[in-house]
This record gives sequence, C-alpha cells and structure tokens, in this order.
Amino acid sequence: MTEISGTRPLPPSQPLALPAQNAADLALKLLQPLDGLLAAGESAEAEVVAVKETAQSFQVLLKLTLANGSQATLEAVSPQPLAQGSQVNVTALSDTRLAMVLKSAEAALGSLDLELLPLGTLVQGKVVASERAAQGKARAAVYQVLVKLLNTPLAGRQLSLESPRPPVVGSLLSAQVQGSRMLQFLPLATQLDQLELNLQLAGQQRRQGSLDGLLGALQATNRENLPESLRVAVDKLLGALPDIRQLGDPKVLAQALENSGALLESRLLAGQAGALPQDFKANLLRLVAQLLPALPTPASLPGAGTSTAVAQALPAFIRNALGALGQANARQQALSFPLPSRLAQAAAEEGDLEALLKLAAAAVSRLQTHQLASLAQTQVTPEGNLLTTWQLEVPMRNQQDIVPLQIKLQQEQDGRQEKHERKESLWRVELAFDLAPLGPLQVQAQLTQGSLSGQLWTERADTAGLIERELPYLRDRLQAAGLNVGELACRQGRPPQGQRTTLEQRWVDETA
Repeated sequence: MTEISGTRPLPPSQPLALPAQNAADLALKLLQPLDGLLAAGESAEAEVVAVKETAQSFQVLLKLTLANGSQATLEAVSPQPLAQGSQVNVTALSDTRLAMVLKSAEAALGSLDLELLPLGTLVQGKVVASERAAQGKARAAVYQVLVKLLNTPLAGRQLSLESPRPPVVGSLLSAQVQGSRMLQFLPLATQLDQLELNLQLAGQQRRQGSLDGLLGALQATNRENLPESLRVAVDKLLGALPDIRQLGDPKVLAQALENSGALLESRLLAGQAGALPQDFKANLLRLVAQLLPALPTPASLPGAGTSTAVAQALPAFIRNALGALGQANARQQALSFPLPSRLAQAAAEEGDLEALLKLAAAAVSRLQTHQLASLAQTQVTPEGNLLTTWQLEVPMRNQQDIVPLQIKLQQEQDGRQEKHERKESLWRVELAFDLAPLGPLQVQAQLTQGSLSGQLWTERADTAGLIERELPYLRDRLQAAGLNVGELACRQGRPPQGQRTTLEQRWVDETA
C-alpha cells in the first residue's frame, strides 16, 4: 500500500527540572521600625491582610496579635508572595527585620508522586516567584522558580522548579509529567493551536451527517430533470466510488484511501491538481458549487457562523473556551471511532435541491470531522513516541448499495531512536462498516515487526458464528502473505470505548 503522508507532531520543547528542596522560612524587611512592639527574639502570631507585587519583591500588610491580646499592623517586604489570609508566626530579628514561618506550612514540592500524577498528566500552575540561582561564570544561567499548582489533586501546593529561562511572575504555565523530577513545558502557541482545533472539531461534528444519506438521495434523484452542469457533478461523484470487490487488490485499496478526501488539502499544496477528479471531497465540493446556483432562492448552509459576533465576544470568549477544553463535550464525541450514523434532513420530495445541498454540506463536515480528529490524535505520547493518526471514510459500492467504510490508521514510532537508526513502527488499524447481510462490523488489528493480531466485533450472534468458522481460512491467507499471525478472535457486541487522546489542556493568561 502506498504510504499516506500526514502532519507529524512537533518535537518536545526543553524540559523543566525539579530541584531537591525549597525552604518554607522567609526573612521580611519592615518598612517602618517595630518601635517596641516586639523585642529581639520575641514572637507573635500574624495574618497576611494584603499582598502587593512590586518590581523585585512583594509588599505585604501583616496584622499582628501580641501576647497581651492587642493588635497592630505592619508593612513589610517579602522576596516571595504570600497568600492573602495566611496565618503566620513572626519572630523579631531586629527593629527592622522579622523571621516568618507559615503555620502548618507545607514545603514546596521537589518531586512528584507518579502514582498520584502518572506520566503524561497535564500540570497547570501560576508562577509566584522566580530568581536566578547562584552559578559559576562558566555555567549557563539557571532560574529557581516557584509555581502554585492550579489543578490535579495537588492543587494549592507549591512546586519548586529549575528552568533555563526566567518565567514572568504571575504568568501561567502548563506542562506534562515526564518523570518524578521532570516536566515538559507546553508553549502557549501550541495550546492556542489546540484550542482552534478543538473548536473546529466540535463545530464540524455538530454539522456532520452520514455519507450514505447523501449518496442514497443522489441515486434516487431523477438526474434527467437536473441542469446539465449539476448532472455532470452528480455522475462524477457517484462514478468515482470504488467497488467492494476491487478493494481486495492492494493497489486499488491504496488508491481508494488516497482519493477518500482526507488528503485533499495536502495534495493541493503539493500541486497534484491532476489527481483531483477522483478525489471524493473534491467531487463533493464541486457538487455543492453546482447546487448553489441551481436553487430557486439563495440558501444558507447549516451551521453558518457569524464572525462579527464572535469577534465582539473576545477576549471573554477565548477565556471561556480555553477553560472548557478539558471538559467532555462535542469534541469527545468527534474523537470517538467510529463516528455514529447521523442522517441530515432528507429530501421531502424528489428534486428538492435545497435538501440535497444540506445533505452535501453535512457530508463535507463529516469528512472534515475525520480530518480534524486525525490532527487531534497526532501527538507525542508521554513515553516520547511519535503517534500519527489518519482517520477517513471511503464509500464503496456493494451491488446496488453504497456502504461507507470508516478507517482509522495509527503509526507509533519510538521518538528516542537516533536519526540514522531504522525506526520500528507499531501500526494500529480499525475498520467499521455495516455490510448486508452481516450487519455492523468492527475490526481492530495491530501490526509490528511483521507480526499481526486482531479482533473482530459483530452485533449479531449468527454473524459471530460465521466469522469464527472462517477465521482459520483468514489466518492461512495472512500467513501466505508473509505475516506472523498472533491472536485472531471474534466477539459479539461492540469494542469498549476508552479515552481517545492523552493530551487535555486549557490555558490563557489571566493578566492578558
């Protein structure tokens, strides 16, 4: 099969390391003398009433409760921020300096518990302090960073980091857990790209409709009553569909995958316009272009957005959207495989061109949902492997019927191997189709180093029995093709649905 080209994940950025320890005690410089409130060595309880950030430090207002019960307020300068309302113990070092210890203070974390935060977990936090560590002249600069965690079960705890770059105090960071003492920083630009992808994916999923709804309506339409240009577009779309009996030929199958529409944009960028007459998505767009002028009155495509309204809602819209990235929504439905059957509005009567236009627009959205789902699942895994996903749908002829075949291909490569080494790939293949008289079928297979194993799932008991009897014949054919065949099994029901992606993130700088 011809190799399918696609976008590869970006390599990870430079990681952040966690140092061993960070002290919880602080020395405060008073902005006015104690004037006898506390003698050197005496202690008192205090509450942090207010905190104000300055260029190089933090100005805090403390309310002291002295041993005799009286209260007083003091202004002091702290090298690190203190949470408003914190209860502290202070001890006078001199008339202008205090030693401060947080009550029941928890020292900043210097390492992570991987049972609590497994590899790949997204950690989000806010920078509360950053200063350059003392280093020799010959060594590169290292910055000690204190981050307050905002998510995970450790929310509220502080994390001590070492970074080669100085982050801005008050900025937000997100990183993936790479080890007990290693975090992988995720740049904001990557997160905004992910936001745009998620918004597009959810929108296309809401608008999409099953391909067989459109193709069935086109077959039932009397094409002689259509305008000549529209009739040519319909004939070209239906005539380019492959026959199911031809897909047993690897070359025909590879051609069908390339012409599924999943690679339309990359082929256009590569200047392969000559191959587009057989491209399913290109033919769909030609059909839409011919349907629009054929309508008696202008029609609006379903789901058309109002860019002006969106622009007026920024930046609140962006903040809300970023905050919702980690929530289960239409995006999660779009990442499920296979995409469920969904019929758009059918034609009320023969020759209803507006209904055909809506069906065609829904079919385009379905193809784009597959494309966006591929991008959303193409990433670097927590183990550092490169995972590339292609998800597509190929409508095929089965005698008089048209059967959509949903396909998901994933290639996982070890990202730690050197460039000159031959990288071994793990391939995962998933198929989903509903073929009469067998009913709905799903296939899951894995291929690595010439060894293949797989499972077939069917919703019908009689089909499960039929497949079980044919599995030895399938094994023989696979072995004759040069493969080492492991487990082959057929089960009744549907495959379990797990999480489809490991990367969930929500980020925007609150100070922007």
